[in-house]
Amino acid sequence: MNWRKSLKTFPVRIFLIALLLRLVPVVVMRNMGIGLDDMFQYDMLARSIVAGDGYRWYAEEDLPIVLPYLHLDLTSINYDPRGVLTSFRPPFYPAFLALVYLVFGAGARRFLIARLVQTVLAASMAPLTYTLARRLFPEREPAARISAWVITLYPMLVIYPLSLATENLFFVLVLYSIVALLMAKDSLEIQSAQKGNLKSFVSSSRWFILSGILIGLTCLTRSVAQIFAIFAVVWVWFFLKERKRALVVLLMACVVVIPWVVRNSLLYGQFTGIESAMGYDLYLGYHPQGTGTFQYPQSLDLMTMTNDAERDNVGIQKAIEFIKGDPGRVFYLFLRRTGYFLGLERRALTYFYSNDFFGHIPAMALGGIYTLFCLPFVFVSTSGVAGLALTHWRKETWLVVLFCAGYITPHLLIIAEDRFHLTTIPFLAILAAQCWTGGCSAIQKRWAGSKAGKFALIMASVAILLLLANWGFELWRDADKLAILFGLNGNQTYFSY
Repeated sequence: MNWRKSLKTFPVRIFLIALLLRLVPVVVMRNMGIGLDDMFQYDMLARSIVAGDGYRWYAEEDLPIVLPYLHLDLTSINYDPRGVLTSFRPPFYPAFLALVYLVFGAGARRFLIARLVQTVLAASMAPLTYTLARRLFPEREPAARISAWVITLYPMLVIYPLSLATENLFFVLVLYSIVALLMAKDSLEIQSAQKGNLKSFVSSSRWFILSGILIGLTCLTRSVAQIFAIFAVVWVWFFLKERKRALVVLLMACVVVIPWVVRNSLLYGQFTGIESAMGYDLYLGYHPQGTGTFQYPQSLDLMTMTNDAERDNVGIQKAIEFIKGDPGRVFYLFLRRTGYFLGLERRALTYFYSNDFFGHIPAMALGGIYTLFCLPFVFVSTSGVAGLALTHWRKETWLVVLFCAGYITPHLLIIAEDRFHLTTIPFLAILAAQCWTGGCSAIQKRWAGSKAGKFALIMASVAILLLLANWGFELWRDADKLAILFGLNGNQTYFSY
């Protein structure tokens, strides 16, 4: 039967293995609640949608949970017991949660059900990475399989479905968007072989339409993807030299995004984008007591304001004041954000363990857990840099570079955390697999091949040394905090996120 043949294919098998691995922590932690402000907010928004109350948060029933930690100024507005209409968070992930709640119920087990659904999304990253690798390097099938295995076994990606966070949807949409663009490119090659064939032209355009829709949904999940949307249009226009289809991609992305932008703009009587969190992020990113990352207690300063447009304007004005007050600090913060973005994946683990989510763990076992979560990024990122140096530039690889540039740059200019680099792991895994399968012979061939090859390998070596220096500095900087964490009562140190 066909389904039996399908089970024997690598993409299906790797999906099932990835799914099984991700189900384990979700089942083990089936009674786990949610522990970060973001998760509470997404849950509130989803429940409001299911209740038919619109896109609202801080409903009257949620205030007893919220007010002890966040002193909301409800006197400045005509408070509605259903909650406050908001544009602070992009809508697609809360809508995804709302769909889960609508189908399976919004009762006490809703977190478990949402996590189970997220395991399916997370597991799909493995075959998607394999597919992307085959599109980027069709001659390197073994490397494609290795990259899929990296995603399957990557510890942070295995446990990420436990979180109610946008990344669970964003990771998958990013991969789908790029795969769809590459398939759109391949459809053009079919068309070129059948010039004048209207059916072929329409077929190739369908992939561009799908790409635009997927990119639009990606933007509605995390607005940082808007820069990639622009770069995707640029790629189609200049690299594929398809101006009409570039406009198709842009048009379809706009069709998806614009209705939400109109809704937000009408809500506040002024132009408002997909979300109104830019001012808040800039305030945190340039705060005089900040270091370019999310920090407590500064994170609460503006959240007492219930009008998102007002908060956004105040945040932008304050950030400008911070920059004018000490313009020389901008470059320092850029470097710090780069360090945070490329940091070891331990911030979330530190927060949840120190706040007693898992109970006490002996120091040796805790050290093993930290090593398990930190080392994969070390290996994948350094090998990925080496793999990039071995890569010969083509239209396909330029698309990946444009995405990474469009995704990473805003974080370095606004605010950064180590979890933000998880979106790049599939691309790093693909490049790392090229390095591992090529071995020393590939490096020697690249070195001997041309001056450009020598330059690429030298720059890769410098980048790897900088990565090692960054991680060494990070561990030295946080040595005192780590000593407390690994102490007798480390699980009750209650570090802020």
